[in-house]
Amino acid sequence: MSSTDPEALLGPADIRELAAALGVRPTKQRGQNFVIDANTVRRIVRTAQVRPEDVVVEVGPGLGSLTLALLEAADRVTAVEIDDVLAGALPATIAARMPERAERFALVHSDALQVTELPGPPPTALVANLPYNVAVPVLLHMLDNFPSIERTLVMVQSEVADRLAAAPGSKVYGVPSVKANWYADVKRAGAIGRSVFWPAPNVDSGLVALVRRAEPVKTTASKRQVFAVVDAAFAQRRKTLRAALAGWAGSAAAAEAALVAAGVSPQARGESLTVEEFARIAENAPVARNKELGQQ
Repeated sequence: MSSTDPEALLGPADIRELAAALGVRPTKQRGQNFVIDANTVRRIVRTAQVRPEDVVVEVGPGLGSLTLALLEAADRVTAVEIDDVLAGALPATIAARMPERAERFALVHSDALQVTELPGPPPTALVANLPYNVAVPVLLHMLDNFPSIERTLVMVQSEVADRLAAAPGSKVYGVPSVKANWYADVKRAGAIGRSVFWPAPNVDSGLVALVRRAEPVKTTASKRQVFAVVDAAFAQRRKTLRAALAGWAGSAAAAEAALVAAGVSPQARGESLTVEEFARIAENAPVARNKELGQQ
C-alpha cells in the first residue's frame, strides 16, 4: 500500500522549485509555512498511527509535503485547500511524484470551515499542518461535521497545542481545551522545530493527538447549550462562575441556582471544571435560556 521510492517526497529544493514555478509566496494571512523535511512528514504520519485502511482528510496541504507521506501509508487521502494556485497545482504534483497512488487522492478546493461533505468513503483520520490563525475553529469544525473521524493528529503553534491538551486546573486551560475534550481525549504528541519549515515561523510548533471518545459526554443538554456555558465561563476568567455566568443565566442568582443544582461551587472558576461539569451546569440552566439556545 505504500510507495517505496525515496524520491517521491518533497525536499527543500523541490519545495522552492515548485513555489517558484507557481509564483507562490507564502502569506501570513493564510498561515502558510511549508514543511520542507521529508523525515518530519514521515514522523507525523507515524505519530498519527495512519493505517493502510485509513481514509485520511488533510486540511491545508499546501504544496503537498505531508500529502505525499500520507498517501504512502493510507488507503485514501482527501485534501482540503482554500488557495486557488495551490489547489490547482496539487493534483499534478501527486500524479508526477506518486502516480501509482494518484487515483486514491481527492482534492476539495474550499475553505475548510465551509466543508460539510467530502467525496468518497467517510474519513477515519484527520492529519494536518493547520494554518495557525484558524487552527482551533478548523479542528472543531472537522470533528463536529465528520463523526467518522476516529483519530486526529494536528500540527499547530506550540502555545495552541498546550491549550488544546491542557487539563482542568492548568493556567492555559480554556475554551479550546474544553471544546476539544467534548469530542475526544486530547494529548500533546511532540514538538516540531522551526527549521523544518519554509519560511521558518517565528514560533515553535507542537503536535496534538486526539482520539474520539468511545462514548459521547453523557448529558441531556445539547452541544450548543454546553458550549454557551463554556464561552460565558471563560469570557471573564478572573471572575467566579456565579459572576461570570450571570449574563448567560439572566442574573447572578439564577447562575448560582444552576451551579448549586449541578453540584458546582458558585465560587469556582471555569478553569477548574471538566467538560462533564460544564454539561451539568447546562442541564440546570434556566428553562428559558436552554429553550432559546435549542431553537437557534
